[in-house]
Amino acid sequence: MLDYLIVGSGLAGISFAEIALKNNKSILVMDNKSQVSSRVAGGLYNPVILKRFSEVWNAEEQLNLMDEFYNDIEGKLKTKFNFRLPILRKFFSIEEQNNWFAASDRKNLAPFLSTKIISKKYSGIDSPYDYGEVLHTGYVNTALLLDSYKKYLQENDLLVEESFDSLYVEFFDYGIQYKNIKARNIIFAEGFGLHKNAFFNYLPLDGTKGELLIIKAPDLDLDVIVNTSVFILPMGNDLFKVGATYNWQDKTDLPTEEGKQELIDRIREILMCDFEIIQHFGGVRPTVKDRRPLIGTHHERKSLHILNGLGTRGVMLGPAMAKALFDNIENNVALSPEIDIKRFHKKYLKSFISDRP
Repeated sequence: MLDYLIVGSGLAGISFAEIALKNNKSILVMDNKSQVSSRVAGGLYNPVILKRFSEVWNAEEQLNLMDEFYNDIEGKLKTKFNFRLPILRKFFSIEEQNNWFAASDRKNLAPFLSTKIISKKYSGIDSPYDYGEVLHTGYVNTALLLDSYKKYLQENDLLVEESFDSLYVEFFDYGIQYKNIKARNIIFAEGFGLHKNAFFNYLPLDGTKGELLIIKAPDLDLDVIVNTSVFILPMGNDLFKVGATYNWQDKTDLPTEEGKQELIDRIREILMCDFEIIQHFGGVRPTVKDRRPLIGTHHERKSLHILNGLGTRGVMLGPAMAKALFDNIENNVALSPEIDIKRFHKKYLKSFISDRP
């Protein structure tokens, strides 16, 4: 008898798996490699939405949990994948500088926006108006994290690589049976794959496709992350990750020529040096219209739970949302109404039930 069967091994799935294991719960993770957004993500963590100069929701709490969470996993797996790195916002005018200082005076943003202008000149970038520095930033090498954690799960017989089929779920007083697996709870952490989930597909998950490039630019000298209309993240050996696009219509993981050209055009607005495209990725982020995650328990089946909708900030949100769901299930700690799926029940559940045969 397992405590948790976890469906999905992206950032959401491994976050819940690790928290459950730290609390001495038995788990099994099931994954069919169909969702790639966590793997190809930029992996940046940044407490400020720079486009609007607004604080990321619950940023301080998420950062604190994230630091402890990734530090523990790095020690457990003996692998370094969390890298502290400044994010510099390139200014294009004196007006943008003034907007930065106005934002840094706001109480909620003051801990995250430095008031010191960064005037360092980086080879390959023209920056006549200098940069502003965001504090408490960096990136997680998500592909390395997921590969390392998957290896750990495999070595401990905690991973089944197959597709989950809801037709095989049977319900009992103790929980569920799925084929030959008995578990008290199922955690669905499938990302955009939620649309094929027979139990939770009434929820308004609206995937947003993002595309990224890996470029080689030998004349670009950069030891920080630069953020403008795209981010440029140094990877070493003259390689840089650049992203990302936002497409609300295309729901495939296939890279497109349109996305590639959009990124090339934006890179040319920033870089004053030549570059070569090495790789091109695409993935559909699990986003929600109200920009809050989808966390909670099924309205009828109390052994079924969801951890989804982490969107563009899965690196920051994953640990905090996994902990919130775990505490809710195990200790009856109420979920914040902002993330609880109950906020959608009145609007979406009634039509979903009426549409069922």
